Amino acid sequence: MSQIQAEEGVLNSLDQETLLQWYRQMVLIRRVEEEAANAYQRGYIGGFLHLYIGEEAVAVGALNALRPDDNVVVHYRDHGHALARGIPARAVMAELFGKVTGCSRGKGGSMHLADGQRRFWGGYAIVGGQMALATGIALADQYQGNDRLTICFFGDGATNNGYFLESMNLAAVWKLPVIWVCENNQYGMGTAVERASAVTEIYRKACAYDTPAEQVNGQDVLGVYAAVRRAAEHVRAGNGPYFVEVVTYRYRGHSMGDPERYRSKAEVEEWLHQDPIERLKRVLFDYGVTPEQLEAIHAEVEEEVRDAVRFATESPAPPPEALFEDIYAAPPAGDPFVLPV
Repeated sequence: MSQIQAEEGVLNSLDQETLLQWYRQMVLIRRVEEEAANAYQRGYIGGFLHLYIGEEAVAVGALNALRPDDNVVVHYRDHGHALARGIPARAVMAELFGKVTGCSRGKGGSMHLADGQRRFWGGYAIVGGQMALATGIALADQYQGNDRLTICFFGDGATNNGYFLESMNLAAVWKLPVIWVCENNQYGMGTAVERASAVTEIYRKACAYDTPAEQVNGQDVLGVYAAVRRAAEHVRAGNGPYFVEVVTYRYRGHSMGDPERYRSKAEVEEWLHQDPIERLKRVLFDYGVTPEQLEAIHAEVEEEVRDAVRFATESPAPPPEALFEDIYAAPPAGDPFVLPV
């Protein structure tokens, strides 16, 4: 089946309201990221800040193809996934500001957004490390007979280290219910894929583990949704893991401190012509959506983002004694693996 036919099939299964909701999610991610960059430059956000601008279609398309009870594990460029999963903009922005009202109580910051109620198990700072955790979560669900899957996002740079090899292998051996999503944004920090990987079409690496895989345009929210939906059907049928490479691009640097000397302005400009929000906008116009409807969405998002910044600014920082909280989790009563003291 061609990509065009696949997209047409997806369109036939979606209504205007759903597509408008996805459009709003993508615009919200874009605006939260832009305001986060401004706040970082003004000193309101400390540490590292890795922006998701340009990759919005990946998180929105993938997470809308799943169920609310599925597990989500992410890398440290995690703001977009958190918002697409439904974590409020207030909680995301407050966490970026290091405030107690943040989704991780101000202790995680940019790279460690999490929300247990939404089964969003967080962003992780160690490249590829989240793949081992996702493998464990999927194994636990399989062992307990839970009917849900785990989706794990990672970058192209993670596919060249041991976590990738071990996690891919065990997931295939044990036929674990996990979807691997490689967000290939062309660069691992400042190193282009072709300079770091002998295999530049990342999805081909999955064949070493007898895992079905496909490559999809990460600037097309419909294509991402269709691919992850196929992956979910495969995994839920008990067939083991599935690998999706989404080819995408980050418009900003690796992090806010990146001088971006490793790529040309012409290259960035070329990818800007493939903007995922503009691409979905054209689809919506074909659906009969008017410019006024989209303008109303932008106005709503602007107010939501302004409110989130106000909320984060006015929220208190965690008290000093919070340093000693949440370090250990209390074991359940009668846990046979807890040794007496």
